[in-house]
Amino acid sequence: MSTGKADRSSLREFLASIATIKGDLSNITAPPFVLATQSTVEFPSYWASHPEYFLAPASEPDPAKRALLVLRWFLTSLKKQQYGGRSENEGVKKPLNAFLGELFLATGEDGTRLIAEQVSHHPPVTACYLWNDQAGIRAEGFACQEISFNGSVNVKQTGHAILHLDKWKEDYLVPLPDVKIRGILTGTTYPELNGDYHIMSSTRFVADIDFSGKKWIGGKKNSVHAAVFKQRDEKHPLFTISGQWNEELTVREGGDDGSVIEIINVSTLKSAPMKAEHLEQQDEWESRKAWAGVIAALHAGDMQRTVDEKSKVEKAQREMRKQEQAKAISWEPLFFTKLQTTRDPILEDLAAEPVKEGLFSPESGMWKFNHERLKEGVERPFHGSLKPNVGAI
Repeated sequence: MSTGKADRSSLREFLASIATIKGDLSNITAPPFVLATQSTVEFPSYWASHPEYFLAPASEPDPAKRALLVLRWFLTSLKKQQYGGRSENEGVKKPLNAFLGELFLATGEDGTRLIAEQVSHHPPVTACYLWNDQAGIRAEGFACQEISFNGSVNVKQTGHAILHLDKWKEDYLVPLPDVKIRGILTGTTYPELNGDYHIMSSTRFVADIDFSGKKWIGGKKNSVHAAVFKQRDEKHPLFTISGQWNEELTVREGGDDGSVIEIINVSTLKSAPMKAEHLEQQDEWESRKAWAGVIAALHAGDMQRTVDEKSKVEKAQREMRKQEQAKAISWEPLFFTKLQTTRDPILEDLAAEPVKEGLFSPESGMWKFNHERLKEGVERPFHGSLKPNVGAI
């Protein structure tokens, strides 16, 4: 984000206030000028922002190359994910906190469809189902974010996604990297991923991904090195990808000295954003309709109206929770179900350690898409006369 002097002063005051708070900052109210014009429930759509990469694994007959293509899709999706579809020059902005029951329904130009729903508010959990029937590819997962501050904003992500390829009866366990937002005090923010992650396939190919960033001395921001190998044979990589996930990635056969297969300029990749229905056709619980007043105020640069419109939704949601508590009822998600157990056979088959840290937690729970609801068909209005910005049950 690029901020003026007044905004930078307000930002420093805001940062000084949250620096004294311990624990999760997910629901802290940020100054309106740092807000994005979309909610966290929209972010799963960026997994399909480059359709040719998302669909490519479904038609590849070689299992090792499929593992490479899944890795390529994962890495080339990161820039759109981390910047919320905006230009790097705009920096990182804080997405709107999705309210309980908020939905984002969208379709890609290639027929890929998305259902994303906020299934929990405390802690905040977004669940999604992304699929293309014609290509025979589907992904479902959930993400729970915990935000803290120690000079950088730290976003710890709990959750995972399972990518399934129909033709090959094959599954992939896809991790959710933790994120640090750097450059806040200078007013030029950028995301940095750090740590080691694995994409595991049911055909026993593994993609090991090592994120690293700019250090005090040396290093480049947004650096990544990844290798595909047969499980337990990491010393003999079949493919490698290295570079910067926001700029250029080099794909090689074999190790780092292998022949170049492809060079990907991430910054110039053709993007095809998924599209939601026109605003007048959306349900009251769909994200852009529910936050329409806030989004319009942000586009107009009217910060007071932004605060006022945002408060309408937040106050209504607080009132709704009070009424539910008084009536001893709990909110039921529309498209997703929380498992009564944390045992998931697919996850346990794919994970090297079934209870590996970060794949789920007792707080986030385990969420699965309700395919029966999709088969039955769910018509608008999704919750009858109940509206998210009114607060009456």
